[in-house]
Parts: sequence; structure tokens; C-alpha cells
Amino acid sequence: MNDAPVLMEITPTTHDLGDFKVNRSLPARERTMVGPFIFFDQAGPATLEPGKGIDVRPHPHIGLSTVTYMFEGAFMHRDSLGSVQLIEPGAVNLMTAGKGIVHSERSPDNERSGSSAISAIQTWLALPDGKEEMEPAFEHVGANQLPIIESGGTRARIIMGSLWGQTAPVTTYADTIYADIILSAGGAIPIDAQAEERALYVTDGDASLDGQSLDPQTLYVLRPGIAATLRSGSGARAILCGGEAFGTPRHVWWNFVSSSRDRLMQAREDWEAMRFPLIPGDEEEHIPIPQGRPKTVSYP
Repeated sequence: MNDAPVLMEITPTTHDLGDFKVNRSLPARERTMVGPFIFFDQAGPATLEPGKGIDVRPHPHIGLSTVTYMFEGAFMHRDSLGSVQLIEPGAVNLMTAGKGIVHSERSPDNERSGSSAISAIQTWLALPDGKEEMEPAFEHVGANQLPIIESGGTRARIIMGSLWGQTAPVTTYADTIYADIILSAGGAIPIDAQAEERALYVTDGDASLDGQSLDPQTLYVLRPGIAATLRSGSGARAILCGGEAFGTPRHVWWNFVSSSRDRLMQAREDWEAMRFPLIPGDEEEHIPIPQGRPKTVSYP
């Protein structure tokens, strides 16, 4: 029996967007999901010149929840429910598309006045069977509401789910774990085995898992049922994500996720015909349906 904790390594695809780069680990050819996570992006880190900002124009989603988590910088979220919410480092924006939602994310005006930093993790969580067509929803949970674990030279913020004896107040629709882990020099933290599927992603620094070195900007899918210890010699930051395995496959086309390919095509037709609801106060622009084979990217 193989007791090594790492099952698979996924090297992200890098998208150069001019002012910053995005490293996309999921979906990948060799693996589309880890628990409910079907999309995993690291945006930045980068510094934007004065007068510049991020403008992710209005675009639609179905069948998923988007989770925005900032390391540096800020976004102003708007959606077709009428939500308007600034997100800053350590907080969570959870937007559940369900049967259909439209949103935009833009740099706030004060971020554009001088040079500004951008560094974020953007993930999508597929909705489980029976909830793919639920009513859309949005919630914001502030950084001070999320549990923080400090032990062994490590500071970990629980973004979603239950870890290390604490539970985040963010809504989950399937069993989910999600945490931001900062290891000081010599720091360590246990990676428990309860979740059916788990992955670790080191954003920067030097880290190892039970003695196996982990390269930054690589997603390490962990072997089910094996507990391990994450350590760092000189300091590192890592994301832990995962949750329950989905028994029904999910398909991705552009910004849409569904267990039905026909439903994806219906969403495409609905967006082309502008049958999705509009965003109050942000109705003038939109990202058009891509021609040919789309990339699952929400940036302009």
C-alpha cells in the first residue's frame, strides 16, 4: 500500500493578462475537481500602476458558487441580485449562481488613485445534485468572523468548513474544507484525513508535506485517508481545499458548470439573447460569449 501523502501534482496553466498573471490549476486535463472545487486560480501578485485597475465586466454563471479571497488589494462586487460589496484581505465573498446570476468585479476608485497591489485566490465550487438550479444568493463574511488557529508557528484562517476543531460561518452546499495557512520559519500544522478529497497549493515560500518538498504554484492532490504534516523551514503560505467527492460528473463551458451538457448550451443561448438579469448600476458593459472553444476565464 502506498502511504505517500501526495497522489498527483498539477502544474497550473498561466494566463498573462498584461498587468498581472493568473495561474489556473483547476480544471486540468488530468483532474477536473477536488471535492466541490472545480476552478482554482491564483491572480497575481502584481502591482498596478497609478490610474489602472481591474475591470471584470458583467458576465453570467450557472450551477456553481464563486469564492473570492484576497491576499492584497480590493474588489468591488456587484451582481444581478443588487448586491454591492467591497472585499478586502481576509474576508470572503460567496456568490451562488444556481439557476443563473450575473456579476462584475472592479477595482474601487481609491485603489486606482495610486499604485495598488493585486493578489487573490478565486475558486468555483460546483453545486451538488439537487441544488444546481437553486435560487441565486450572495453573502459576505468579514475577516473578523472567520476562525483563526494559531499553533506551532502557524496561523491558519478557516475560510469554509470545519478544520482543527473550528468551523467557519460561510455557507456550504456540499461538504467543503478551505483554509489559508501561513507558516513561520520552522512552523508546522497537521493536515487531517477526514475530507474525501484534499489538495494543497503553496502560493510562495518553502514547504514540505511529510518530508516531500512542495513547489510554489503547483496543486498537490492528496491521497485519500492519509494524515500528514505540513512544514516550512523558512516560511511559506499555502491553501488547503477539498471536500466530498461528487458521484455525478460536472461539465464546464466558459463560466457555466452543470451535470448536463444541454444545460450549458441553454445558458449560452440565454446569455447571447441577454435573457439573464442585469446588474443594477452596471448595465452598460458585458463580456460576450466567446467564439470557438472558450477558456473558462472571467477576465476581459
